[in-house]
Amino acid sequence: MVSIDLDVQLTVRSGLVHPPYDTTTVADTNSVGPLARLETALGDAAGVAVTLERPGGAAHGDYATNVALRLAGVRRQPPLTIAQELATRALELAEVERAEVAGPGFVNLWVAPRWYGEALAEVLAAGDRYGAGAAKEPERIQVELVSANPTGPIPVSAARNGAYGDSVARLLEFAGHEVEREYYYNDSGSQMDRFRDSVEAARRGEEPPEDGYRGAYVSELAQAAGDPVPEMLRQIEASLERFRIHVDTWERQSEIESEIPLALEALPTYRSEGAVWMRTTEFGDDKDRVAIRSNGTPTYFAADAAYIRHKLERFDRAVYVLGADHHGYVPRLKALAQAFGSDPARVEVLLYQLVNLTRGGRVTKMSKRAGDVVTLDELIDEVGVDAARWYLVNRGHDQTIEIDVDLAAEKSQKNPVYYVQYAHARIAGILRNAAASRAEPAAPAELAAEERDLVKRLLEFPAVVAEATERRAPHALPNYAIRVADDFHRFYHHHKVLGSATEPFRLALVRATRGVIARSLDLVGVEAPESM
Repeated sequence: MVSIDLDVQLTVRSGLVHPPYDTTTVADTNSVGPLARLETALGDAAGVAVTLERPGGAAHGDYATNVALRLAGVRRQPPLTIAQELATRALELAEVERAEVAGPGFVNLWVAPRWYGEALAEVLAAGDRYGAGAAKEPERIQVELVSANPTGPIPVSAARNGAYGDSVARLLEFAGHEVEREYYYNDSGSQMDRFRDSVEAARRGEEPPEDGYRGAYVSELAQAAGDPVPEMLRQIEASLERFRIHVDTWERQSEIESEIPLALEALPTYRSEGAVWMRTTEFGDDKDRVAIRSNGTPTYFAADAAYIRHKLERFDRAVYVLGADHHGYVPRLKALAQAFGSDPARVEVLLYQLVNLTRGGRVTKMSKRAGDVVTLDELIDEVGVDAARWYLVNRGHDQTIEIDVDLAAEKSQKNPVYYVQYAHARIAGILRNAAASRAEPAAPAELAAEERDLVKRLLEFPAVVAEATERRAPHALPNYAIRVADDFHRFYHHHKVLGSATEPFRLALVRATRGVIARSLDLVGVEAPESM
């Protein structure tokens, strides 16, 4: 049995002290489910809310609580006295077969096999919707992602934007929201002029202009007559579809710019030094912003104003996925939302860090203009879509990612995505061999520690998904999937499924495990293979 070590702490069933995003989009998933009902029953006995956590080892039970330590000051009683009372009350519950007091006042609980069977039955009954529907109030949400100007193929840096943004969108959809994915691009202006001039120079057999674009893709575009931008966009769309990102709407800057006059009419502006300024400082920005230059041309800020107005007229929530170098956009976008009379919380700006690829220990460069660019398609060619999606979201978006291309391409259990997919494929094989054998979640009189651990891990899934959605942190899913795979491989290493005395229960257990692994992978755009 092989396990993958994690260097990322996965928090389960923990509250957010300072949530970075508006938490009204996610319901409290801890209020339902078998574990929540057990907590409620214990809370009724204790007279205060009880939270159960998984202890560090099986010797300390299935679950534990420190509620006695928290109550000691309120009741003015020693925590050991309170803990002993709670342990006695816990034993009166049908779900609990054993309760012990440990340390200064912890209560360790061993849960009855029947509870495990009922919990597993709920997982199976929910099917593909297990863990879904966490939204308090479903919203219409737009997630703007990638939005790289069509001056070249999508580089790996922008691919992280897509992988992250699409995974956030998948989480929001799974929670019950209606989500649109949008790609916004500049089809005019000086940058696009340089791109067109670079292709035209290649057609004449000349060097591109200073600060122009180079690379094989420029020469390829030069082979066809006409404007290269539509063809570049077609290639970008094809790359994203290959990467399992379907863009619902493509928004052109030139179209948004036509809405600037109407947008500015609705904003507090003034004239100074021949330019039109917006009073963004009235809404929390660090300085007022120029909207129309003294020469009469609109600024990018003016386009931002028209664009955010365009979004908020159609959606309850606008999510921007931007590189970390756009951190200055956060206050100005929220200021614009407020200036238009909207709650600034309706605007979320998710900032992600850089991506470094290593080959043979060396970091590659990513520059469209120099032509030394590692594109999304090149990464996919080397490691496949599944590994590319996995490695671009398996760390928090606020962390720089370094991807070892050699490891990502490896088809062995040293590669985490392969390791998790192998667990799914192995279960699929077990179920194929089971043919018409009956799966029955009713638990036997005794459960092995590995069976208990696997069920407990599956019961964590709704809370993991809800917190990943709330924090806009899809990296929790790959890390959780590794733990599920660890628990499954450990279980399967020690116990037969087919032909065992408890075959019906174990078939139900592996069927539920397959569903949780498949959903964990799907939420980050990775496939769950039936065979490998």
